[in-house]
Amino acid sequence: MVDGEKPRVRFELAHVLFIDIVGYSKLRTTEQSTRIQQLREIVRSTEQFRAAESEGKLLRLPTGDGGALVFRRLEAPVLCAVEIAKALRSHPELPVRMGIHSGPVNEVTDLNEQANIAGAGINIAQRIMDCGDAGHILVSKHAAEDLEQHEEWQPYLHDIGQVEIKHGQRLHVVNFYDNEVGNPALPSKFQAANRPVPAPPPTRRNYLVAGTAIAALVVVGATIVFLIKRNDSRAVAEHKATPAVKATIPEKSVAVLPFENLTSDKENAYFADGIQEEILTRLAKIADLKVISRTSTLQYKSAPENLSQIAQQLGVAHVVEGSVQKSGEAVRVNVQLINALTDGHLWAETYDRKLTDAFALETDIAKAIADKLQARISGRESDAISKHPTEDSEAHQLYLKGRYFWNKRSADGLRTSINYFSQAIEKDPAYALAYAGLADAHAVLPNYSRTPGPEAYPKAEAAAVKALELDDGLAEAHIALANVRLWHRWGNGAEAEFRKGLQLDPNYSTGHQWYSIYLSVTGRADEAIAEMERARELDPFSIIINTELGCPYLYSKRYARAIEYFRKAVEMDPNFPFAHFALAEAYDRVGRYREAWDEHEKALELAQRGRAVDLSGGDAPRAWYALTGPLQNARREIGGASYWQDQLASTTKLHEDGSTTATAVASVYAILGDNEQAIAWLEKAYQQSDDFLVFLNIQPQFDMLHGDPRFQALTDKVLHTSVTATK
Repeated sequence: MVDGEKPRVRFELAHVLFIDIVGYSKLRTTEQSTRIQQLREIVRSTEQFRAAESEGKLLRLPTGDGGALVFRRLEAPVLCAVEIAKALRSHPELPVRMGIHSGPVNEVTDLNEQANIAGAGINIAQRIMDCGDAGHILVSKHAAEDLEQHEEWQPYLHDIGQVEIKHGQRLHVVNFYDNEVGNPALPSKFQAANRPVPAPPPTRRNYLVAGTAIAALVVVGATIVFLIKRNDSRAVAEHKATPAVKATIPEKSVAVLPFENLTSDKENAYFADGIQEEILTRLAKIADLKVISRTSTLQYKSAPENLSQIAQQLGVAHVVEGSVQKSGEAVRVNVQLINALTDGHLWAETYDRKLTDAFALETDIAKAIADKLQARISGRESDAISKHPTEDSEAHQLYLKGRYFWNKRSADGLRTSINYFSQAIEKDPAYALAYAGLADAHAVLPNYSRTPGPEAYPKAEAAAVKALELDDGLAEAHIALANVRLWHRWGNGAEAEFRKGLQLDPNYSTGHQWYSIYLSVTGRADEAIAEMERARELDPFSIIINTELGCPYLYSKRYARAIEYFRKAVEMDPNFPFAHFALAEAYDRVGRYREAWDEHEKALELAQRGRAVDLSGGDAPRAWYALTGPLQNARREIGGASYWQDQLASTTKLHEDGSTTATAVASVYAILGDNEQAIAWLEKAYQQSDDFLVFLNIQPQFDMLHGDPRFQALTDKVLHTSVTATK
């Protein structure tokens, strides 16, 4: 740049108004000059032109018979077109047509060293305009969809369908008019075709890899043309969204589908998964967006045929698809954003980067998607999206492998993830995100393996604390610390961490899920239900969230609703043991004892098959009992009158051997109706700092103690707050 030269403005997304004079080439030279001068004066006198120019937010591209105005604000080209159309009513000698489109625009320098404008935004706006006759204001379908969100513009927008232009390309056009501006007649180009070209018939969707943004330099204008290719047209889904369904789906909502791994080495699948998750994680930090969690998108392949149906199932308006190819230190990522409800292609790009640029790549993609969705991004959110958590590429690869195995939620997968997270930390001891992953893995390990909680929870807490020492703005670390404090510190300090984490990442479904459990143990049932509903909205196909959705209803004794949700979870995954555990307890509460017994036996069978239960006293079944209950009524009815008396002897013996806790002994005394002994053993559990005392308020075996002041005092001591027991 020459010293003193003003930096050029560069646009990634712009809103373009293209204008020209119909029949200009047939005019005499003197008439051409006169008409162009008239049009220039009319345009320059509009309020939108003057305002944008004074703010430095306007670019102009003059052409022989008109020109293009490039604005930064969505409504500016429409407002400007309306002003121009009203002014033209006094100039019948000026037959003008206009075209509007929103798209990518670059400011370039032509061969004469003059500033010029180029890009798909310009090209498509011109083609849209070329479809019209004098008086027409035509709008691209994409721009019209954005304008439809503003109630004042809806009456102006009249969809006239698709028309074929050169090279077989189709444009979907909307005519903009009312009683004062625009031309309501069907453009002659559409009339010549007798009818608008219909939308493409249902065909198999097969998004592959290539062709997203190819820059070509043209000799005179140095025009950059963005060519967006798709190997096959998108399929129209079998089930179209009804207006009612569309109305319930937020416009600023998106799901990032699994990226296709195009690398010949299938062991690199973790990298494709990692790119998808990192893009999703960055988008999730934007409060203005609804972003679906990865666990709910995993079941879909990239580029599915029934995109509209999938979008409705996930509750989103937009879908991101992509593919990843990794070769040595080089990475190619193809990505595209689609409006799934209309099957409209909004944006696509190909990125060729090095592994060391992975974070910048993920940031660029996330920002491009957010920009196309017109999401409001705060300064803090922008910083979070742009953050590079490590400069060590190898550490990042190890972290991605850790998350890949953590998402498997199996005993072996979690242990493997712990190994990878630990290796990442060895490579970069300041890698806060790796510490957060390590905390998550240790925290949930007892629920999926025979690892005792007292062994895992301190490790989880130490890792979460270290992560926050390194980066206090890391949402994952705040949620990890909150969760381990719930299970390991009687919830002390958990709420502040939950709130901080969810403020930093409002789309973190697991955070809402774990916060719901905290709210339940503190007696705030309605808040707990709302948080779990939010978790399901963000992760609609998570089996654990769908199971735990019934838990706050169980705790608040709304058993019919609890049974409804638990049964749905069992139908979703008949092999998920905790769903059967939860359903068994709900049946127990309503007197369906045989069904309760059968579901409980099924749960134990499945848990043992998955090595998630140690009947000699491991923590996995104990955690499930803490969140549901001990099946006390069915055991008495089917196991016999002496069942719980026999359990008292065996549980007391296990406590003497150090294989179970004082809380477990207190539970049996409470079921037997011996309140004095139950209180005494709970006090002993308090002295021994038993983690599971935090669940006192929701465990059904202690219901009869809720009226005892000693029990209330103990609960208050445990939770460090006054708790109203669930009635």
